[in-house]
Amino acid sequence: MSGITGELESLFRSYTGNAPGYISRLTSAGSNRTYYRLGAGDFSCIGVAGTVAEENEAFCRLAAHFASKGINVPEVYAVSRDKMYYLQEDLGTESLFDRISGGRICGNYSSADRDILKRTISYLPDIQILGAEGPDFPAALHGLSFSRRSIMFDLNYFKYCFLKTAGIEFHEDRLEDEFEVLAGLLMAHDDNVFMYRDFQSRNVMIKDGQPYFIDFQGGRRGPVYYDVASFVWQARSDFPADLKDELVDAYVAALGKYRKVDGRSFRETLQLFVFFRTLQVLGAYGFRGCYEKKRHFIESIPFAVANLRSVLPAVSGRCPYMACLFEELSELPRFGKPETVLPGENRTQLKIRVFSFSYRKGIPEDVSGNGGGYVFDCRAIHNPGKYPEFKDRTGMDQDVRAFLEGRGEVLTFLDSVFSLADAHVEKYLARGFTDLMFSFGCTGGQHRSVYCAEALACHLKSEYGLAVHLVHREQGVEKDL
Repeated sequence: MSGITGELESLFRSYTGNAPGYISRLTSAGSNRTYYRLGAGDFSCIGVAGTVAEENEAFCRLAAHFASKGINVPEVYAVSRDKMYYLQEDLGTESLFDRISGGRICGNYSSADRDILKRTISYLPDIQILGAEGPDFPAALHGLSFSRRSIMFDLNYFKYCFLKTAGIEFHEDRLEDEFEVLAGLLMAHDDNVFMYRDFQSRNVMIKDGQPYFIDFQGGRRGPVYYDVASFVWQARSDFPADLKDELVDAYVAALGKYRKVDGRSFRETLQLFVFFRTLQVLGAYGFRGCYEKKRHFIESIPFAVANLRSVLPAVSGRCPYMACLFEELSELPRFGKPETVLPGENRTQLKIRVFSFSYRKGIPEDVSGNGGGYVFDCRAIHNPGKYPEFKDRTGMDQDVRAFLEGRGEVLTFLDSVFSLADAHVEKYLARGFTDLMFSFGCTGGQHRSVYCAEALACHLKSEYGLAVHLVHREQGVEKDL
């Protein structure tokens, strides 16, 4: 192996004394880092390839610091000399985002969903207060803090990457004047704890029923409010008002272990940070969606705009121009939230069927009569079947998966597949359709098509919590996910 996988294999060998039996690349939604699962025997870990050594070092030092405070974070096993690669504890495959997928899809969060969400946010004060104690904390952050400069950076990020790319007309001087006012209001509440910066459900893993926290390397010193705003007003989660209240109550109660909290005053100040955090998020959505053309971020914009509108009263008296401008923005039809299912309807009635097949034997028949949905041709992907060691293996086997993922082209192919599939699924859910079919073909229906069908089925099950029927036709395998 060479490149990233070769570096991680070498690090794995130096830590365990053995070569990894497999190296599988993992998906990473919004990160510039790449992640792999490596394992041998009963041991597995996550290999991380970063792009900035300082960022990797911050994660590793903070992980050790938080662990010393009893906070649930992954253990870092080994770090390369150049600090560009490291191995960390494998926390499994289920994130909090996955765990609450049913509530996110139908808008009805169960008591179990609410319980895990409240337990998660109740750990936040420990991270913020205990995590900020001791000499290791400032060393890990390299002096970063929540400052007027960082606030203005985020506000101008919103201006240039969202407002301008969206073609919104505005008076620049008036907007900048109120940016300065907002920065002053926010800085008045900086209480110098650890500010996670991206405290949201995708950055929480569930292991043995407990939340574990990841991706905190972007943290800095700052106020407690920002992380609460990030978690409770996370755009795509679209929590109902009563759940937001429950989560804020749970946080305030947990913070009470460390300081006296006036609940009413806390909530008033929190609205300022929800407003600011939403502007920062819209800037990121504009950049990742409009510039990088990533559909997930574009589709998240209406949810963030809805959050923005809900907190405009908190700033209308002190930032009247922004309140008026953003009120007009929130009423634009293109920023309206997607169609939702009426109360009582069940979005999970959509059944998805995913097939792998050999083109030699024809495309699978669509028994629903809907015409067969998507058919993807996998034959341009390098074929493991050309190698003797894979002749009797299939795309369900770990060594075949490692071969395909190690070359990288299948992951690029699947990025496009997932984008198309997600858009189709979400439209079908909104319109109440009940059947959708995806098929993957290759020469023999054994390696590439099987791997891709497995990947899409697992992705859709994880992302939407839907019933998925998977059929590997030429392998005689059928299963429900």
